[in-house]
Amino acid sequence: MTQFGYTLSSEEHGPTELVEYAQRAEEIGFDFVSISDHFHPWVSAQGESAFVWSTLGAIATATDEIEVGVGVTCPTMRIHPVNVAHAVATVDVMFDDRFTFGVGTGENLNEHVTGQRWPEHDVRLEMLEEAMDVMRKLWTGQTTSHHGEHYTVENARLYTVPDDQPTTIASAFGPQTARWAAGHGDGIWCSGPKGEVVEAYRDAGGEGPAYTQLHMCYAENEDEAVDTVHEYWPNGSIPGELGQELPTPAHFQQAAQLVEREDIAEGSTVTGPDPDAHIDSIEQAIDAGYDHVYVHQIGPEQEEALEFYEEEVLPAVR
Repeated sequence: MTQFGYTLSSEEHGPTELVEYAQRAEEIGFDFVSISDHFHPWVSAQGESAFVWSTLGAIATATDEIEVGVGVTCPTMRIHPVNVAHAVATVDVMFDDRFTFGVGTGENLNEHVTGQRWPEHDVRLEMLEEAMDVMRKLWTGQTTSHHGEHYTVENARLYTVPDDQPTTIASAFGPQTARWAAGHGDGIWCSGPKGEVVEAYRDAGGEGPAYTQLHMCYAENEDEAVDTVHEYWPNGSIPGELGQELPTPAHFQQAAQLVEREDIAEGSTVTGPDPDAHIDSIEQAIDAGYDHVYVHQIGPEQEEALEFYEEEVLPAVR
């Protein structure tokens, strides 16, 4: 059965608001929410970047049944995997098995802040694999030492750990990483209805859940929605690997000057109040093979979008 989720965008909303949106998503019947883990917003207009682990603790106490995931954390550079493992273990205990941990190789935007060199993708993937090994050892609750190529751990033990290993879903944006995810994660995490990614994951033996995020903007009319996306999420229309390589919100704003309203209107983001467009986008993702589909409402009109999904979209897709 397909699970439907809602995005808690840490780049666009403060931590207290994110807790409120999680509560509201639970009330109206979403199966899960996914919260982003960023040190910076993509562009300054978004305006926020709360520490995700503090926000998750608040969400754990403010909700009862809804599943919650972090989509996704890079546990390799900005925070040592020992500390990420500590945070994940505590949050997983607080959620009582409602938590899913998404991991990925990160973006320069967030990870360069400690002054480390930003390596190429293959090296980042090696770092992620080693970090996951370290974290899984720590989640056993046993004293752990590790002397690897990228990380050193000496006599570390987590005393607050969940009964079972946290579910760890690996992010992939292309078939190569999807095949890697099949051997190293408990599922796959993607953006957009990329059938070739989930197909590569399944062909490589991946049997876990497949998550994908869909960007949308509900508004009273199409023009208003396009204007909102152009102001708050132009980074979604920046092509290629720039999203992983640009180092600051200022650089993203410079690149976003090349994004026209027409690029957004003709792009993959669903804009406007037509429920059929939102429903069709979700059904495309399901047809592509994803069993966990969640939507990202761009901009400040969160309550309006939640009401729209409660009344017009969720009943149809269910």
